[in-house]
Amino acid sequence: MPESRGHLNPGTAGVSLDRFELGPGTSELVRHIWIVRWNLPIGVVRPQRVLTYPACNAILSPGATYLFGPDPRVSVAELAGESWTVGVLFRPVAAPFLTGTNPRALVGATEDLTHAPGRDVTRIMTAGTFERSALVGVLRAWLAPIAEGMDDDGRLVNTACRLAEQDGSITRAADLAARLDLAPRTLERLVQRYVGVTPKWLIECRRLQHAASTVFTQPDTDLSGLAVELGYTDYAHFSRQYKQVLGESPADTRRSALTTPLDRGRRTR
Repeated sequence: MPESRGHLNPGTAGVSLDRFELGPGTSELVRHIWIVRWNLPIGVVRPQRVLTYPACNAILSPGATYLFGPDPRVSVAELAGESWTVGVLFRPVAAPFLTGTNPRALVGATEDLTHAPGRDVTRIMTAGTFERSALVGVLRAWLAPIAEGMDDDGRLVNTACRLAEQDGSITRAADLAARLDLAPRTLERLVQRYVGVTPKWLIECRRLQHAASTVFTQPDTDLSGLAVELGYTDYAHFSRQYKQVLGESPADTRRSALTTPLDRGRRTR
């Protein structure tokens, strides 16, 4: 299953999450598909905290299809009762290929995604037996033709985002630009054109996703040591940035992890 750090409190009891790749020819447009299902007792609500990657998500749920832009603040979805959602986590450059809205205007925003195959997805998700192959077929028929329109600048921005996410030695936007042999202003222009955020946020998102998922899944983590590992000047700097984006301190996340009912078999990143 593809790894994701965007979901900050994975393994919550009564909530299951599945991820899979869409297949050949779509990898520069689509990162992976995710499916969340929940079946909770009456009166029980499970908040799901998400710090999105610097990319859009398509959300297909009963009766609704939306495009969610990247959000530099943590979002919380409260799950209750029984239902499902199918999501498409796109690559960072996908927005211009999906909508005419400027990517900068999509940051922290949501819009209807009328060309998504919502009815077909609902039919598959509500059938007596779920067939992943049927879902893959519907999503590929929708997205593979769009992926064919990817251009060289888009591929370059995807590479920049992968480096910012995967290389912990990159702690400044200037470092990222140098790795790509680009002027910092050129990198910023390209990233804003396709993604709507700054190169600095690409790096900060990686650090805070790593921090939040680590503290939740491993609450005995030494917080000062984690701050150093992620390249912050000290714990105070780390804690301030963490609280500004996630709305709580690292210590608050630790307490939440210790008191949240979890499916221990799925307490993974």
